[in-house]
Amino acid sequence: MRLVLDSEQRQLRSTVRELLADHAPPTRVREVMDGGDGYDPALWRRVSAELGLAGLVVSESRGGSGAGHVERCVVLEELGRALAPVPYLASAALAVDTVLALEDATLEQRLLAGLASGERIGAVAPAGDDGDWGSATASLTAGWRDGGWVLDGHVSFVVSGDVADTVLAYATAPEGPAWFAVSGDAAGLGRTRLRTLDPTRPMARLEFASTPAHRADGADPAAVLEAVRDRAAVALTAERVGMMSRVLEMTVDYTKSRVQFGRPVGSYQAVKHGCADMYCAYQQAESVLRYAAWAADHAPAELPLAAALAQAHTGPASFRVAADAVQLHGGVGYTWEHDAHLYYKRAKTSELLLGAADQQRERLAERLGV
Repeated sequence: MRLVLDSEQRQLRSTVRELLADHAPPTRVREVMDGGDGYDPALWRRVSAELGLAGLVVSESRGGSGAGHVERCVVLEELGRALAPVPYLASAALAVDTVLALEDATLEQRLLAGLASGERIGAVAPAGDDGDWGSATASLTAGWRDGGWVLDGHVSFVVSGDVADTVLAYATAPEGPAWFAVSGDAAGLGRTRLRTLDPTRPMARLEFASTPAHRADGADPAAVLEAVRDRAAVALTAERVGMMSRVLEMTVDYTKSRVQFGRPVGSYQAVKHGCADMYCAYQQAESVLRYAAWAADHAPAELPLAAALAQAHTGPASFRVAADAVQLHGGVGYTWEHDAHLYYKRAKTSELLLGAADQQRERLAERLGV
């Protein structure tokens, strides 16, 4: 078991961090956040096509770079640090993992190379109006009409769903749940960007009205849902660790420079303790991440437990760190002009993206057998 990044992985981290420092500073993040696209196409090309980071978990024979989840988590950490406006989580993580898990040769041939190169943006739609992972089967149905499959209904909270070239939807077919691939320009598909708590992560509600779809045949649909959910938990954990690292840096820098009563506020014991608690939470989360990413690459049997632990632990931990950062910044931390609130909002939505905290703890307990 290797839980420490090697020299190549550290070099990858440095490369991505330098790229984002140049092309995704906070001013650019806010420009994209307030714009109409929801993501930065130029930055996405640099991340996916120029650096080849969208296909890290895809083998070279399938059009990827043949690295692994550890490397992908390194990238996700840096994207989380910068709140980078690219659809990496939706496409390079969720969509790629779903296509791989489905084991549908036709779907792989049509989609995988494009997703791995970044030429195609993918999105995964498993949630209904309650936001629960897998609940889309209550609001989205599939039927066979005129020689093909069509979808009717809607799904909600689809990450990058408004810009996706392909949507992988989890729906109810006549014999039970099934996965379907839908082209972003398919007839009868309506997409509406939602106004959510986190303005840096676009989500959409998708409406289907007799929309043509390709049914994925291969692996068990419910098993695919669980496999993708586990890998999504690892990917989100990587984002959270990156966010925690950045807000800790921001907070420490602020407490060193902010002076009250003739001395930096960081010299006061209560502030020191607050920063120390943030640091401990960050270190614990990083340890959990390294194990989960290693399990995704080298110990598939351990991944379900590792992923459940990562999601149950780092979701609340990252939100506490973000909330402490806002408080330790004082009044300025609550203002729209300061970036602390953006990390606070991302941390909360990330915590809920795969279900509420009590659901995550229940999943962990089930996998521990308690």
